[in-house]
Amino acid sequence: MATHTTADVSQKQKRSISSTMRAAALDRFGGPEALTIHELPVPTLDADEILIAVHTAGVGPWDADMRTGWWPEGEPTFPLVLGSDGSGTVVDVGRSVRRLAIGDRVYSYSFANPKGGFYAEYVAVAADNAAHIPRTLSLKEAGGLATVGLTALQGIDNALRVERDEIVIVHGATGGVGSLAVQFAKMRGARAIATARGEVGLQFARRLGADEAVDGQDGDMAAAARRFSSKGVDAVLATVGAGLEQVIDTVRKGGRVAYPNGVEPVPKERPGIEFISYDGRSGVREFEALNEAIEQARLVVEIAGEFPLDQAAKAHERLAAGHVLGKIVLRVQPD
Repeated sequence: MATHTTADVSQKQKRSISSTMRAAALDRFGGPEALTIHELPVPTLDADEILIAVHTAGVGPWDADMRTGWWPEGEPTFPLVLGSDGSGTVVDVGRSVRRLAIGDRVYSYSFANPKGGFYAEYVAVAADNAAHIPRTLSLKEAGGLATVGLTALQGIDNALRVERDEIVIVHGATGGVGSLAVQFAKMRGARAIATARGEVGLQFARRLGADEAVDGQDGDMAAAARRFSSKGVDAVLATVGAGLEQVIDTVRKGGRVAYPNGVEPVPKERPGIEFISYDGRSGVREFEALNEAIEQARLVVEIAGEFPLDQAAKAHERLAAGHVLGKIVLRVQPD
């Protein structure tokens, strides 16, 4: 009976890589209909990169911004493959990569990747921007997690420095970042007040562990905050700008307000309150912290909608419709 070593399997996987791949890409900026299926070359690797056979790609509002013409710097090259994060299996590694190997199941965040995004059968990313998938998560869950998970955890830990028994409002708690931030705040021992929209959103926030859920448009934020403390709340993590000013009204002197760059309108600074804007960052240490938090929090990753790769345009239409509870993903490969 023949036996197969890990090296044998790895070489077989490496040989099976085709020269072209299917990708949902743009030939021009535009609406969701501008996303169409292309046959493109599989990206080649630099020494510090890995090639991932993508299983699931995350779909976020930043993708829609890029689709309509926003780009962080410089000019993108068409055809443009969108997608800042995803999960899959490593099928090739650059010559200097040691931490990851062919056959590893990984998830990754690589924003505005010059070699193309995750809306494709293959993606090449810097190895430092990828990590092993925690054992508690499926490939699908991990595929929608990297961008929002890093942003949520770094908001709670790095920007706000949340401590046990502090009162934290997560404003916009039902989206990708907010739904995870509620769980990370609870993991750190904070008392979490979530803002959401409608009864379905409020129930969703409570199911994630929020101590209190308030309608972000029509609810009485001041009354909710007073139920926890007469002095005001300690911190706010804002994932949306609408309704934020009334949330900031509840922050005590010496409190903190943090928000990822891109939240609009940008909150107006006030005396006695610290305002922190930040970007979610990707790297080896950042993923190590995220993986530890995922297991410690027993994280729930809510998938709001799943679409096949050739329906990327429909995924963007669903995103534009709003009121997304959790994260939308594209299924690129079958299980």
